[in-house]
Amino acid sequence: MDKTITKGSISNTICYEAHGNLYLNITNRCTAHCVFCIREFSDGVYGYNLHLSHEPSVDEIIDRLKSLDLSKYREVVFTGFGEPTVRLDCVLEVTRWLRECGISVRLDTNGHAGLLYPERDVISELREVRLNAVSVSLNAESEKLYDKLCMPVYNNAYKALLEFTKSAITAGIRTRMTVVDLPEIDVQKCERIAHELGADFYVR
Repeated sequence: MDKTITKGSISNTICYEAHGNLYLNITNRCTAHCVFCIREFSDGVYGYNLHLSHEPSVDEIIDRLKSLDLSKYREVVFTGFGEPTVRLDCVLEVTRWLRECGISVRLDTNGHAGLLYPERDVISELREVRLNAVSVSLNAESEKLYDKLCMPVYNNAYKALLEFTKSAITAGIRTRMTVVDLPEIDVQKCERIAHELGADFYVR
């Protein structure tokens, strides 16, 4: 895999490896502008340039996956330099293909999908394609702090991510919530929120 980074450059890095997982970088678009986002400080992670020259099609993604030995990864994770559910149909199609191959799939998300697609039952659709796990970025113990740190493009984004998390848990999808360890964030309060909802918790 190409791990060359030049500041300000773009690439076609669809997949990258770390921690025994394979990560999918399918978009650079996002519905938040988090002050701590790695995009503000770097062109990538783990030595990979994640600024896409274009959003890869479903066929491009699957063709890339077919070229890899997927059995060596613990799971395939939708994450990268943007919010994967901006391309929900892509996430659904690729997840369906991966699950048919017997591969475990996780979605890392900001939980705004209900605002992106108010006419759709996103969690039901994710369950139908047998998504294994979801990781929701909580990032604050209150709506006020969340709006300050994450600057979502939607109103009520904090409430939406909490509802997304509840729905995922109810649907039987393995769910965790995460925070960035910053001085402004009360990590213990965030952990309590996650556990009260029934989610696991992780400081990233």
